Amino acid sequence: MAEAFARRIDCDKDLLRAGALLHDIGRSITHSIEHALIGYGIVRDLGLPEEIAEIVRRHTGAGLDVEDAIGFGLPEADYIPMTIEQKIVAHADNMVSDNRLVTHDYSVDRLRNKGSDRGADRMEALHKELSDLYGEDLDVLVEELGEYPQMSGACAPFTVPEEFRL
Repeated sequence: MAEAFARRIDCDKDLLRAGALLHDIGRSITHSIEHALIGYGIVRDLGLPEEIAEIVRRHTGAGLDVEDAIGFGLPEADYIPMTIEQKIVAHADNMVSDNRLVTHDYSVDRLRNKGSDRGADRMEALHKELSDLYGEDLDVLVEELGEYPQMSGACAPFTVPEEFRL
C-alpha cells in the first residue's frame, strides 16, 4: 500500500520501502502498542539509519501526541509522523487490516468506537493531506488493488540500498 501511495507522492522510495518493511518489527516481541517503540530500539540496535528507526517509532495510527503516549503508558514523547515517508507508512498501515486492504473509514471508525476521537480526527486529517498530495482520495486504491491483492509478482524485486546495509 505504501508503494501504491508513492506512485504519485514524491518521497524517498528506498527509505519508504525500508520503513514499510520494518515498521512492525517490534511485533516480533509484543503485539501491544509498545511494538512501535520496541521496533524503534531493534532498528537502532541493528545500526540502521535513524530515518528508518523514526518511521518505525512514529507509525502507530496517525501518530500519538504526548497526551496519548502518557495515556498508553509510553515514555512521554511526541510520536506524530513528521516526514512524508513517516506519514505514508503510518497511513498505509491504517489501510491494511491483517491481510486485507480497507478504506481509511474502517480504521477511523475502529478508533472512534474505542473512544479515541482525537486519534480518529488525526487519522482523517492525515488521510486528507496524503489524498491531496496523491491527487485523489486514497481509498480508490482499495478498489484498484483489490481487498485481497495478489502478492505473487505484485512486489518489485528489492535490493537493499547501499546506505542501509549492515
